[in-house]
Amino acid sequence: MKKLMATMMAVVLSVCLLAGCGGSSGGSSGGNSGSGGGEAAAATDSKETADVTVTVWGPQEDQSDDNGKWLQTQCEAFAAAHPEWKITFKYGVCSEGDAKTNIGTDPSVGADVYMFANDQIPDLLKTGGLAELGGSNVETMKANNSETTVNTVTYDGSVYGFPFTGNTWFMYYDKSVFSDEDIKSLDAMLEKGKVAFPLDNSWYIAAFYVANGCTLFGENGGDADAGFDFSGDKAVAVTNYLVDLIANPNFSNGDVGTNADAKAFFSGTWDYQKAVDAYGDNLGIAAPPSINIGGEMKQMKSFAGSKAIGVNPATALYKEHPEIAVALAAYLGGTDAQKAHFELRNIIPTDNNISVDDALAKAQMDTMAYGSIVQPLQANMGNYWTPAESMGKELVAGTVTHDNAADKTEAMNTSMNTSAVQ
Repeated sequence: MKKLMATMMAVVLSVCLLAGCGGSSGGSSGGNSGSGGGEAAAATDSKETADVTVTVWGPQEDQSDDNGKWLQTQCEAFAAAHPEWKITFKYGVCSEGDAKTNIGTDPSVGADVYMFANDQIPDLLKTGGLAELGGSNVETMKANNSETTVNTVTYDGSVYGFPFTGNTWFMYYDKSVFSDEDIKSLDAMLEKGKVAFPLDNSWYIAAFYVANGCTLFGENGGDADAGFDFSGDKAVAVTNYLVDLIANPNFSNGDVGTNADAKAFFSGTWDYQKAVDAYGDNLGIAAPPSINIGGEMKQMKSFAGSKAIGVNPATALYKEHPEIAVALAAYLGGTDAQKAHFELRNIIPTDNNISVDDALAKAQMDTMAYGSIVQPLQANMGNYWTPAESMGKELVAGTVTHDNAADKTEAMNTSMNTSAVQ
């Protein structure tokens, strides 16, 4: 599974401490991350005056001169928009991937507002370092983002962050081989040229099953009791489709790195240079195509996550002025801040109000809008990966056939759900 790219060496924590990453003292450890956050968000319309210090953590890249000091610039713009609040900002270096460690160590001395990878939500909640959000700021965020994007920051029915960029995969292809019409259908593409897809990778294979109605923890990934539904005719039809896909001479398992003659492959922003090297000026980028299942076109859907702005409910600022912390988080994840983030660092936005000419950004935004589902944050999600990978490997090896497709599919589904209740 491709994780959000956010691992840093242990020196980061020391940098955080030296750079003032500690929050205001006086907050109690393990602050309430329940309904108080929603109430705080609803209170952001208040014009109460305040003189406060706000600690904000973000990646070094967002604070460097070379990248236009995006974080500092946006925070100052927020302060200018709120003259009723006299705000002094303290900045600390902490990547999105390190948030659960650096906040979780002791939330009471952590940042008031910080950036995090959405798959850390359950861990951050356990430590009391992430506030529930609500009110007009959340309503605006929902209006400005796709349902999938909103779902990436939703856990057990509550919202815990303001997303600012997505994480998913899509399609790279050779425009000299495939037309704009061809790329709408995987089956049409296979008639024109070789297509590579990592079928034995469980982060990818789900796209076929989800296209035909299979679900992971319900329709939106939020129903823990629903488990995995890769059962019945809908799932068997996909397995049969994949048996035929493997047999197609224009299909290869993998990507353009393992199949140099592939004229299309599937990956994310991390493989952009690989795509440029393969296709040069003919490089095209698009959301995943549809597939023909039983005579009906079904949209493939990749797994999606996000990076978001969160609020720490354990700090002194939150206890005294939660409306300031929540309003700042909403601003940093808002339209203007996302637009500046893209212009300065090519951080692809999630906000639907932002139009981009860049093909890479458009492909990711389109995928988040209609070609993906949220990768569930449920504790039992771990029980999906191995059975799905095994199915992919067996398909590639040719041990799954039309004769045993139903049995193999049911065995995969049973394995996912049996593991989930053990």
